[in-house]
Amino acid sequence: MNRRAFSTLGCPGVGLDEVIRLARTGPCDGVELRCAAGQPVHPGMPDAEADEVAAHLAAAGLDIVCLASYVQVAADSADVMEDLAGHLRLAARLGAPHVRVFGGGAGRREGRRERAVRCLSRAAPLAAQLGVDVLLETHDEFLTGAQVADVLDAVGSPAVGSVWDAVNPWRAGEAPDRTAALLGPWIRHVQLKDVASPTDLRPVLPGHGVLPLATVVEQLRQLGYRGWISLEWERAWYPEAAPLDRALTAFHHVLDTFEPPADTSSSPAGPTPPGRPADLESPRRGAPMPSLPSPLPSPFRGGCHD
Repeated sequence: MNRRAFSTLGCPGVGLDEVIRLARTGPCDGVELRCAAGQPVHPGMPDAEADEVAAHLAAAGLDIVCLASYVQVAADSADVMEDLAGHLRLAARLGAPHVRVFGGGAGRREGRRERAVRCLSRAAPLAAQLGVDVLLETHDEFLTGAQVADVLDAVGSPAVGSVWDAVNPWRAGEAPDRTAALLGPWIRHVQLKDVASPTDLRPVLPGHGVLPLATVVEQLRQLGYRGWISLEWERAWYPEAAPLDRALTAFHHVLDTFEPPADTSSSPAGPTPPGRPADLESPRRGAPMPSLPSPLPSPFRGGCHD
């Protein structure tokens, strides 16, 4: 049985106490934090404030399972690498094992795939040093498992993996079994949601739309995926959507229906990804922080643009 989390995309503008209350209604054991200006966490925030956020959530028994950044690794911009480095350092300080990134690069199609490969390859050594994975989401210009797997195969680093946002490959015509087969070696985090149709992306309560959620969950089971499953309820973008607590109720019902009973004889944490050395596991809260390189190592000086 996978541990459950939700993204703070579903509760825009609320404080950490409300995030904790929502988690306890399920319950969820983890939270995926949006990471941007105006959010509870953002790159450049004082270390003391980051420590307070981590301590507050830890005291409530909540793991920070992922920082949902808005870094676009294929963007034609000189500051992409520095921006990504800042997110990785913040994740390490918070004890978050993953930083989600987008592909992006919509403004310049030519060389987009190569820019993504180059950025992720340059980020991998710092990610490995900090014990934080960089995860490329099935999203925007890299919508399918095929597109994301092509990039990750070229990068070839155990510190770089994928977020499977279950809606996006499916709406692009890639069936969940195909996505699972392509992304299987790299899936480190999963986002579930539901929609009314492949062309109508307004949030629908999980299990009440058309996404084949049972197939997605079954594919994860066949892969032996034991990581987090997170509800990404997009109320920040669709304020008319139902409140997050209603969506969480439906989310738990879906997983209770489709997931097998918990196996209490094994750890709920996911297995070490293939090829990932044990010493790259994410640091635990309260463990000594790794030495964070400063200034940026030479691969981070400059961008990944052509």
